[in-house]
Amino acid sequence: MNAPLQRVWRAGGRLFAGLLLAALPAFAAQPSLNVYFQSTLKDPAYQKKVFQKVASTWKAPAAFPAVGKKCVVQAVLSRDGRVQNAFVSMESGVKAWDKASLAAVEKASPFPPLPESYPHKTLEAHFHVAVVP
Repeated sequence: MNAPLQRVWRAGGRLFAGLLLAALPAFAAQPSLNVYFQSTLKDPAYQKKVFQKVASTWKAPAAFPAVGKKCVVQAVLSRDGRVQNAFVSMESGVKAWDKASLAAVEKASPFPPLPESYPHKTLEAHFHVAVVP
């Protein structure tokens, strides 16, 4: 199972357990971040650092999109870890959510420098910020 799916599965398992134990409403929504990297990056430790840095800067706005909606931020990272370019490539339907998603990626910059073993000058990453049940 790949890492983004593991995070979603684990979060779902915790949510299910929480529903049983705390009798929470079945439709409680929460933000979810998944990051997808260019396939030529084979360094899971680097991927984890990037994920954690964006997750730590995320500030959820007051308005959430509907469950199942997401914003996708595409970013190009340079060798030194700085964001060269970032933009919203898929909107969630809530402008504040999209703005917060882009801001989280931009505020997380600079990331650690790209691994020495990575052969390219830049790295593309897609940050999916969704609302899940």
